[in-house]
Amino acid sequence: MAALRFLYDCDPGADDALAMLLALGRPDALDMIAVTCVAGNVGLEPVVNNARRILELCGRQDIPVYSGAARPIMASRGRLSIMHGSDGLAGSTLPKPTMPLADGHAANAVSRIARSEGKLHICATGPLTNLALALLLDPDLPDFISAITIMGGAAFCPGNTTPLAEFNFAVDPHAAAIVFDSCIPITMLGLDVTRQATVTEDMIGQVQAIDNPVAREAAHLLINYGAKDPCLHDPAAIAWMLKPEMFDTKQAHVSISTDSGPAAGQVIAAVSERHLDGRSPNCAIVTGVDAEEFRRVFVDALN
Repeated sequence: MAALRFLYDCDPGADDALAMLLALGRPDALDMIAVTCVAGNVGLEPVVNNARRILELCGRQDIPVYSGAARPIMASRGRLSIMHGSDGLAGSTLPKPTMPLADGHAANAVSRIARSEGKLHICATGPLTNLALALLLDPDLPDFISAITIMGGAAFCPGNTTPLAEFNFAVDPHAAAIVFDSCIPITMLGLDVTRQATVTEDMIGQVQAIDNPVAREAAHLLINYGAKDPCLHDPAAIAWMLKPEMFDTKQAHVSISTDSGPAAGQVIAAVSERHLDGRSPNCAIVTGVDAEEFRRVFVDALN
C-alpha cells in the first residue's frame, strides 16, 4: 500500500516536534509533502524555525516549510503556551535552521497543494487559522481535501486552557468553527484521548537506548516537556493516521463556540438522536487509545 501523502499544519511546540519525528520515522506509511506553520505554542518566528530544525535533524530539507498566520482571525494576538519553554522545544540544543522558508503564505500553499494533489489529507495540530483562511480564500477548497485529522478540542471532558476549551481551539475559536462547518470529513483527537496517550519512564528509557541523533532529541523532548505535560497530544494524531485500529471513536455533529470568555473554543458534540435533531455527524471524535501499543509504535518509529 502506498504511503499516505499529507500536509502537516502545526505550531512546533515540543509535542508537534515529536509528532514530526513519529511521522518522518515511518516513510513506508506516511509521506509528509509540506509543512505549514501557525503561531500557537510559541510565536510564529520560533515556530517556523523549529519546524525547519526538526526537518534538518531528520535530513528532510526536501520538505517545504511555509510561514502562516501570526495571530488569530478575530484577535490582535493569541495565547501562548508555558509548556514548551521560550524556544518552543524545551531548551533544545539543535542548531538554527539553514534551509530557507518556501515562498508564499501557508494558506495559499494549502489551496495550491490541495488542488495539485486532487485530494489532499491534512493533519493539523495547532490553531486552525491557516486552514480557515484557506477555506475563506478558496470556497471550492473542500472539493480538494479528502480528510482532516485534527489534534484539538475537548468533547466529553474539561479543557486545559479554560474549564471548557482546549488550547488550540481556545486560541482561535473562529477558525475552528470555520473548519468544522466546511463539510470536510474530520477526525478529532482532543483531550478525551490525548490524556490517555502519556509518557512513561519505561518509554523514555527505551528511547534513550536508541543510538541515533533523532532518538536523542526525542528523549530530550520527552523528558523536558513531559515533566510539565506528560500527554503526547500531537503524536496521537500522527498515530491515528498510522494505525487507527488502536483507537476508539464516536460519531458526532461538532460545532465550536465562538462566545467570549471561558466558552470560547468549546466543543459542542451532539451524539444522541435527540441532540443531533436531524443533523448528520460531521466528525469522528476519538475517545480511547491502546496506550501501550501507542508507545510501542512511537518507539519503533525512532528505531
